[in-house]
Amino acid sequence: MTASEGRSLAELARLLGGEVLGDATLIVTDVAPLDTAGPSDLSFLANPSYLQRARESRAGAVLAGPGIDLGGRTALVVPDPYLALAVVLELYHPSPPIKAGVSREAVVGFQCHIDEAAEIQPRAVLGDRCRIGAGTKIGSGAVLGTGVTVGRDTTVHPNATIYDGCVLGDRVIVHSGAVIGSDGFGYAMEKGRRRKIPQVGIVSVEDDVEIGANATIDRATFGATVIGRGTKIDNLVQVGHNVVLGEDCVLVAQVGLSGSVKVGRRTVFAGQSGAVGHIAIGDDVTVGAKSAVTRDVPSGSFLIGHPAIEAGAWKRAAAIFARLPELRRRLMRLEGRRGDDEGQDTGSED
Repeated sequence: MTASEGRSLAELARLLGGEVLGDATLIVTDVAPLDTAGPSDLSFLANPSYLQRARESRAGAVLAGPGIDLGGRTALVVPDPYLALAVVLELYHPSPPIKAGVSREAVVGFQCHIDEAAEIQPRAVLGDRCRIGAGTKIGSGAVLGTGVTVGRDTTVHPNATIYDGCVLGDRVIVHSGAVIGSDGFGYAMEKGRRRKIPQVGIVSVEDDVEIGANATIDRATFGATVIGRGTKIDNLVQVGHNVVLGEDCVLVAQVGLSGSVKVGRRTVFAGQSGAVGHIAIGDDVTVGAKSAVTRDVPSGSFLIGHPAIEAGAWKRAAAIFARLPELRRRLMRLEGRRGDDEGQDTGSED
């Protein structure tokens, strides 16, 4: 389907399990932001701070959650607006189909096995003994080292690099500039100088993982650095050697994980947060932005700060920190009175 074909709001409501408030016959031809949407567009509202924009938008209809007052304008009400938006965007803007085949301008090593339903674009480079699954696309300028295995329906975008021996599962997305399998940062001291420790392991990326632009994931010293199924890694993230990330984790931009960190399932690291090496972090943990985890963390924790502590304790400490100038002035006044009192007592004794 192309965006211009359009569907009625009633059709979209059936697809999304939602309800139309207003004109269910409206034909929607595309999805657009509130500020630029036109009469045949469906727009989107999830944050209440944009409510007034939604009421004033020229959009034909607004995709929104239950209980939002749009001032009587046509709305497609769904239980989860973000999930519904994902479905609608895929519907109106599907990914381009695979153009199966190996470009004559690609470089393919010896003994590679490339499924006939895969696409290898011009100037892609595949080392010896690579295996590429059906429906997978290797973009222009991407480089796969010797013995790399890539599963089905995976996309390696242009200019990404996958080092020797690394493994990507099914439905993985690797964005441009990402580097998977670079050497771990390991050195030993020898007579006052640093000697490189060979990094002979791999990176194993499980199914349904997305890796952002210019993210870097180091190979293990030995064994494997593991990125668990369904994990999403944002741009400019660094994952050190022998890290094991559980399923469905989220690492937001500029997160850094030191070597040998073990992270449970569904854990979230917010922007510019990180962890020191050789610690264990449980399931369903949230680490706030710019926070640094320096110790083992039990499941279900919410941490903020440097070093990261439980969020409630950090908020109380932050409230005190903001009052420090006032508390200092009060302390100085109290000490001044005490000094006066001590001086009076001394005078009376004399």
